[in-house]
Amino acid sequence: MSGTGCIRLEDRAVLRVAGADARDFLQGLLTCDMSTVLADTPRHGALLTPQGKILFEAIIHAREPGAFLFDTDKALAGELLKRLTFYRLRAAVTLEAVEDMCVVAGEEADAALPADPRLAALGRRGIVACQEAASENGDPTPYHIRRIASGIAELGRDYESGAVFPHEANFDQLGGVSFTKGCYIGQEVVSRMQHRGTARSRFVPVAIDGPPPARGAAIEADEKTIGTMGSSLGGEGIALLRLDRLEDAVKDGLAVTCGASQLTARQPGWANYTVAQAGD
Repeated sequence: MSGTGCIRLEDRAVLRVAGADARDFLQGLLTCDMSTVLADTPRHGALLTPQGKILFEAIIHAREPGAFLFDTDKALAGELLKRLTFYRLRAAVTLEAVEDMCVVAGEEADAALPADPRLAALGRRGIVACQEAASENGDPTPYHIRRIASGIAELGRDYESGAVFPHEANFDQLGGVSFTKGCYIGQEVVSRMQHRGTARSRFVPVAIDGPPPARGAAIEADEKTIGTMGSSLGGEGIALLRLDRLEDAVKDGLAVTCGASQLTARQPGWANYTVAQAGD
């Protein structure tokens, strides 16, 4: 099924959306362009609030014609299923949790799995029968170390449902939102942020000098809040930072701190925005 480097992600669940109207149904709800979700080509997307904030995120895989599998946060999977059911109305779709399938992440060499649609550095990502995944490595730490070092935020680990905009979670940078498809829930807000360039806060990777800060802890410079902390592992973390305030702190030579730790923001190699660095 996959190579020895595969990891079963126990905190992810699988949902199935199928039927004659499934693709069009999802196209009108999600941020990603469902016309590009093909066999072996999953897409990352989100279901937003009408105000444009991320309620649920998922990696969507196409299977047999008219069927799509969602790789999504397990703690929110039941609520996502309820929300999709609410929007279904008369659409010819069926919605269900799939208990006998699991999410796995693998190295780039695991050709049996499709590439993670967010970033090549994350390796491979797939949905397989739980029976096939029974022997997979159950420790997700290597995957999350790679994810955090790459600066990829995830709902449930770095931010809460309904708390951030897609631009703040870098969906615009990582293929999670389409600016050419038709309308979807929250589309007007997302489009306005894109065209006006009003995304002032972004999740960025940070090096941590000191104990790992708690998720959600305030990040400060000269006693002024400039962001909040996401997850961390092995001296690296992800932080939601106001980039303009970070730039001011760097220019003034101020320490950026979170509790007892000092943080140093890093520029993601994939980002087309600038993260201020000391010495720039």
